Amino acid sequence: MAVAVRKGRTTASPHASITTTAWPGFLGSWLSRIPLPKWALIAVAVAVAILLLLFLICIVRCCCGKKKPKKKERINLCAVSNSTTASLVQPEMEDLERGVEQIHRGKLQYSLEYNFRTQELKVGVKQAVELKAMDSGGTSDPYVIIYLTSDMKKRYETKVYRKTLNPIFNESFTFQVPQAEVPESTLVMQIYDFNRFAKHDIIGEVRLPLASVSLQHVIEQWSDLAAASKVEEEQLGEICFSLRYVPSTGKLTVLILEARKLKRMDSHGLSDPFVKVHLILNRKKWKKKKTSVKKNTLSPYFNEAFVFEVPFNQIQNVDVVISIWDHDKVTKNEPIGKLFLGCRATGNQLRHWSDMLSNPRRPLAQWHILQPPDVVDKALGLKSHLKLSLASR
Repeated sequence: MAVAVRKGRTTASPHASITTTAWPGFLGSWLSRIPLPKWALIAVAVAVAILLLLFLICIVRCCCGKKKPKKKERINLCAVSNSTTASLVQPEMEDLERGVEQIHRGKLQYSLEYNFRTQELKVGVKQAVELKAMDSGGTSDPYVIIYLTSDMKKRYETKVYRKTLNPIFNESFTFQVPQAEVPESTLVMQIYDFNRFAKHDIIGEVRLPLASVSLQHVIEQWSDLAAASKVEEEQLGEICFSLRYVPSTGKLTVLILEARKLKRMDSHGLSDPFVKVHLILNRKKWKKKKTSVKKNTLSPYFNEAFVFEVPFNQIQNVDVVISIWDHDKVTKNEPIGKLFLGCRATGNQLRHWSDMLSNPRRPLAQWHILQPPDVVDKALGLKSHLKLSLASR
């Protein structure tokens, strides 16, 4: 009996050792159903993990592969030494400037006629077509400025035409040009887009050296507008003011608001500007007023109003002269620039005056570019014995 019991214990021990090596928990019960040894399952798991890792690496390379070629491309382009290939990749500055100039700006039709007896050059500004749109609505408000490089102080302006890319000007202007100066002069015709409250944008220009054309007969031709030349004439500054006229009371109100970018008149690079407002009636001195002096500034703010009594039956005969002066305690006050408005004015000045008359009792503000004083005085044609002394303090 004892032997039998001992044998039974010895035979039971192998079964106990098998149960201790089984996979624990739910995973163990599931794996125990697979008819594979433990080492084989571990090998399969490792293989699956390697496949997953390779799959992730492929995904990362596909997502980031687009950026790497750009980096290589930039490096390769910098290392190019062949001149032909380099010109294709990186054009010269001259080519870039030529590309800018090829932007379509429109065409201008004009005529030239030179009178050798009176030595006068008559310039006719006919029309423009297909102008570049400068406004948000797809149109422009074009007008033309005409001058000669031999005398840039004398400039003419056409009327402003609203909301059109094909204006018809049909205006003529006469320049006094000695025959000896004709070959050295260049006729400049610049088309601007009018803007009441901001700087007028230039659409394009035509520069015609008079030495390159034959003035023995009348010339009429079309020219493409080119980009504005970088060579500009001396800038005197701009001034903003409003006009208001009440016909029933005959009161003309001139509100001087501000000026900007004035010409430097003092040695330290600034000016002491003030504004004079003159009224000319039938080309004779009539009334005048002036603002306070603003010290050491090129962009003064005035906000000063002047009221003049102008009967309605005289408003067509009145010129309003706006001039900016540099104040000097020791020497004589020097004029910076001026302009005039009225029925005899041209360009933006005439437009501002016409808008005032068309909108009675309503103040209308506008920026204007200052012109050389002698040009304005000549255009006014004041009578010599009654010429307005603009140098008075």
